[in-house]
Amino acid sequence: MPTQNIPQVKDRILYYLKTKGPSLPIHISKAIGYNLLFSSAFISEMLSEKSVKMSHMRIGSSPLYFLEGQESMLERFSEHLKSREKDAFNLLKEKKLLKDSEQEPAIRVALRAIRDFAIPFTHNEEGYWKYFTASEGELGIKPVAIEMKITALEKPVEEIAAERPQVGIAEIVEIKNNEIEKEPENIPGAEIKAPKAKSRVKKREPRKSKQDEKFLEKVKEFLSKSSVEIINVEGFKNDEISLLVKIKGEEQILFAYKKRKITDADIVKAAKKAEKLKMKYSILSPGELPKKISELMEALKGIKEIKKME
Repeated sequence: MPTQNIPQVKDRILYYLKTKGPSLPIHISKAIGYNLLFSSAFISEMLSEKSVKMSHMRIGSSPLYFLEGQESMLERFSEHLKSREKDAFNLLKEKKLLKDSEQEPAIRVALRAIRDFAIPFTHNEEGYWKYFTASEGELGIKPVAIEMKITALEKPVEEIAAERPQVGIAEIVEIKNNEIEKEPENIPGAEIKAPKAKSRVKKREPRKSKQDEKFLEKVKEFLSKSSVEIINVEGFKNDEISLLVKIKGEEQILFAYKKRKITDADIVKAAKKAEKLKMKYSILSPGELPKKISELMEALKGIKEIKKME
């Protein structure tokens, strides 16, 4: 990621969002004059700084980014909701208030999915949903314990389950050793004295950014050679990058690790993230996959099911 003029670039992103409202990464990228890869990395930093917010809904596979106070503007993107979610949205928008226990199962599931628009709360120990812009006067009751956690249905609705795409490992690709350089484990001067902490941090930021930029470019170059299209940078921290990519016409989440040896814990973590997004996923690593994991993956290819014997 370029280290020069970072504050100015972030200011331009904030100005664009203030002017245009909720926007897709591709539009922000064009506005600030950076490619999608770098602009997404900037946005990711701003999310961690809480200077911008991200929607739960997706337009295609991309979220919307917006500023505090622009939540009501998300309503104009409701047409992009899925069929059942749109039914729940329209019902809640019309009624302003819905009692959870009185809704049909499919609507109850959908209400839990439209978190940008459906706000859960309790009244007299009963669970309700209110439309996100509805006031107490419109509701006719006083909400209690906003953001109540309502337990998901024990038995998923068959209709909803049928729509859910299967999540699984698409592939784990090994990057040749010379394609991604290993990040130095020890940084000289890591021990910082309290009086000089501020100045030392400033000196280290450009170095870390250069390392991140180099790693990002290596991944980008490798994917380009493999005819993999990068759609968006979903996350960028420490020694891991998560990317939204298109492989052979199919959108997937790709996790690229800088470290040379990935573990089963890394794979489980990636699987959980992919399942949350309801997408398949791939993994990139500069080293070889541990033999134990390779053998397990090979064994799982032919398995049909595992049953518990009572």
